[in-house]
Amino acid sequence: MVKSMTSHQVSVSAESFTATLFAWAGYDISVQYGANQPEYDLVAVYEEKMIKISVKGSQDGGWGLTQNFKKDRSYSEAIDHWINRHKGNTIVSLVQFQDVDFENGDIPRVYLATPEEIGEHMKTSRSGHGNTVLKESHLFKNGIGKGHTDEIPKHWKFSKKRIEELVGK
Repeated sequence: MVKSMTSHQVSVSAESFTATLFAWAGYDISVQYGANQPEYDLVAVYEEKMIKISVKGSQDGGWGLTQNFKKDRSYSEAIDHWINRHKGNTIVSLVQFQDVDFENGDIPRVYLATPEEIGEHMKTSRSGHGNTVLKESHLFKNGIGKGHTDEIPKHWKFSKKRIEELVGK
């Protein structure tokens, strides 16, 4: 197994891997220069179709997306605030490095979803109580979510078909 990466290494790796996959799918890729770009990190263009891509990397099984918006808000309100920060034509690439054995040839798992899809899914987290962290796969062993498993929808898995669903043919 690879040792833990720094948060910077996770970000760079996730963005690079996403760019590679979109290029492999036939898209021209433009990368925004500089750290912490607003709303999106990459632009993918295929013929006349353009999509903005916000890349989120993780090596712990989850992506903290809405915790900065939780103060004085319910989970649902924080999620809605996060969704509303995105404009149309933006998708999110979720890259997961947890349990990826790089030395053995494994590659990270990548999922694609709209902010709206992610938000609606996050509202069902913890048995419908919501959460600030989107989990790839997590069984709640105690608390209000006890016995509930949060899991990324299988159809979000990166594929050319999934890109076409999100961008249109």
